[in-house]
Amino acid sequence: MWTSFETLITGLLGERTLGELGFWERVLYILGKYSPSFLEGAGSTLIVALIGTVAGCLIGFVVGILQTIPVSKRDNLPIRGLVGALKAVLRGYVELFRGTPMMLQAMVFFYGAPQVLGIQLGVWETALWVVSINTGAYMAETVRGGILSIDPGQTEGAKAIGMNHVQTMVHVILPQTLRNILPQIGNNLIINVKDTCVLSVIGFTELFFRYRSVAGSLYVYFEAAVIVLVMYLIMTVVLSRLLRLFERKMEGNDNYDLATTDTLAHTTGLYSYPGKGSNFDERHKEGGDGSE
Repeated sequence: MWTSFETLITGLLGERTLGELGFWERVLYILGKYSPSFLEGAGSTLIVALIGTVAGCLIGFVVGILQTIPVSKRDNLPIRGLVGALKAVLRGYVELFRGTPMMLQAMVFFYGAPQVLGIQLGVWETALWVVSINTGAYMAETVRGGILSIDPGQTEGAKAIGMNHVQTMVHVILPQTLRNILPQIGNNLIINVKDTCVLSVIGFTELFFRYRSVAGSLYVYFEAAVIVLVMYLIMTVVLSRLLRLFERKMEGNDNYDLATTDTLAHTTGLYSYPGKGSNFDERHKEGGDGSE
């Protein structure tokens, strides 16, 4: 398929050299010759971004939930100390990976793990690991804020009907939190699609790595950059639209029918006062019509 496409492009451009072609002709030439390479790089970008975002969301939910464990003075001292130490460790994780560039994190894990830990991580393993834990650090704060944004009265109501903390989180708090932070999850996915370009420093062959290879071999940096820019834009726009559709599905139906069959609820126009002078007339009978 691609051979036929390249042959077609070559036939359109003729026997001219690359230097003799115009700007858009050079773009067309690059597409005809390197489209499979660009598409392979885009596929690697999407795989790492999707897996890293999903894994990062799971990490973020766990860390965010643990950071909101309630502790009171009535709890035992060892429990308070354990929870406090756990929160301090998790806070350190969030600050470390949220406060340092992903590029340096990738280099530390790829080049430092064999020296410090004696573990040799492959390029794919390093890319997935770095994107996941980096996303998890950001999502942890998002989840923590989402949990704290839920009305405390809902937690009190859940406990009033006998739910423990775990049941309250699973059945009451987390479903609402997920709906509230869904746009931020989408933002993290879009950011990961773009930020995977920094993984080229460890030799990960994503879309930006392919751009550097093509641009360096032909010295057509601007033309190749335009192609890659459009490809990134297509990926992010498509993912944004899909996430928007998913958000609308989460919103549910906005149309509700007014219940008027409840005899205890008097709707407008349904309630009539008792007749004047009847046994149910609350007006003062001595006053006749109620006047003094």
